[in-house]
Formats: sequence, structure tokens, C-alpha cells
Amino acid sequence: MPTHYSEHEQNMLADIEEHGFQSKGVFDPDGNDPNFCYSIGFTKTLEAPEFIVFGLDLELMHNMLWEVFRQVQAGAKPEHGMRWADVLEGFDCISLQANHPELFTEYATFANWFWKDQGNEGHPPVYQLVWPGAQQGLFPWEEDCDPYVIEMQPKLWSGDP
Repeated sequence: MPTHYSEHEQNMLADIEEHGFQSKGVFDPDGNDPNFCYSIGFTKTLEAPEFIVFGLDLELMHNMLWEVFRQVQAGAKPEHGMRWADVLEGFDCISLQANHPELFTEYATFANWFWKDQGNEGHPPVYQLVWPGAQQGLFPWEEDCDPYVIEMQPKLWSGDP
């Protein structure tokens, strides 16, 4: 591996080579912002968009990304508004194309670095994996959705799902 990579970058590239992707878990130590986790390497390994998920336990979100990876590897073609079964036990999740202005400066920074390091221009495609509330089964855009469910999932997509 070239020596111009930092140790962190070398580890990321090794994980992608060995496992097909790396997930990057991010948390706010002050607890003001929701945890999130995103994939790095789906674009190379699967020729698919990267994914980001918010507001749950970091290990759970990592496992959700693994399940999306397995489903795409088995032939699923990610789309805006697509329902994903078996990603979150007992609930479907929905993928929405992320296009927030701060997506690559505040959230999926390493996915963007990896995309450019692979010789690509612009930014990688990213889908936000959105989950419903456990009590009502409602998504953040649905009437009467629990405010906590909305607060834990910043809206990185535009328009209606």
C-alpha cells in the first residue's frame, strides 16, 4: 500500500479489501446530535450507492449496513423509496437518496474521500436508510410520527419519499 496514506486510511482500505466495505460509526460525546453510521466501499465492491443511517445504537446500525450489503450482493438494486425487509428486526426500512448540502462535509466524509481516492469525480451516490418508530410503525414524514423518531433522523433527502 502506498506510504502517503495515513494509518487510518490504510486500515480503511484494508477493511474494504477484506470485507467489501467499512462502516464508520460517529457519535456526539455531548449527546446533542444523533449517532450515525455510514458505509465506505459499496461503490467499489458492489458498484452501488453508499448508505447512511442515523439515531440507533452504533452496533445495530453497523449490522443494518451489513444486511444491506448482503442484499445488494445478492442482487437487490437500491432505489429512492425502496423498502428493505430484514434490515431492522420487525420493521421495513426505506432508502432515500441523500443530497443534503453538508452530506460530504458533515456526514459521509470518508466515503467521499474514498470515492475520490478511487479516481472518481464529484461525489458518491448515498442513500439514507430511514427506519420507522417502534411503537406506531410510522416514518418521519408520516402524520403523527413520534417526534423522537423525527429528531433522531436528520432529513438528508429532499422532496417526498
